[in-house]
Amino acid sequence: MTLAEFFAVYVKFFFILTPFFVIAVFLAMTEYESDAVRRALAVRSTIGMVIISIVLLFFGDTIFALFGITVDAFRIGAGSLLFLTAVSLVEGKFQLPASKASIMDLAIVPLAIPTALGPGAVGALLVMGSEAQGYSGLVWTAGAVTLAVLCVGVLLLSAQFIKRLIGRSGLSMLSKITGLILAALSCQMIFTGVAAFLKPAA
Repeated sequence: MTLAEFFAVYVKFFFILTPFFVIAVFLAMTEYESDAVRRALAVRSTIGMVIISIVLLFFGDTIFALFGITVDAFRIGAGSLLFLTAVSLVEGKFQLPASKASIMDLAIVPLAIPTALGPGAVGALLVMGSEAQGYSGLVWTAGAVTLAVLCVGVLLLSAQFIKRLIGRSGLSMLSKITGLILAALSCQMIFTGVAAFLKPAA
């Protein structure tokens, strides 16, 4: 994998993680919490996202084989789910947990899954794992994915600063822009999968 390809995977997955949407949810969850709790929650959630992402990336082929799913079929399905995520971002619709009895219990669910690692992100990880060229390619892809997750973690740690800097309206605008980029990425995934299905019949 070249440096340009590494950067492309990093940028793609960074936007798939919907960072500004995650920040908006994080701020809503921690509105009445102390800075120490916010930091602990951000760190725990980031660690969870890294572990889950790497597991899905490395064992994607096993999952495909277990369920008899082709890469192109999953590409179409993941792209469709990612498109729905993009629509929800553009429309500004998201749900918070009904209860927050223990804020730290929310680090993995729902903050890591499904807020950051939603169905679209999970599907993208499985597809990227299956497309990686050999073990070295998989390691490079894992590095790019980890870097993207860590960058989201840094944004979570800086959430209060970002909120003061751009305000809630600015955060909402960035979330909508992220949704537009995700919509384009999801359409490309769907088109690639459909083209691969139609190619043998041509």
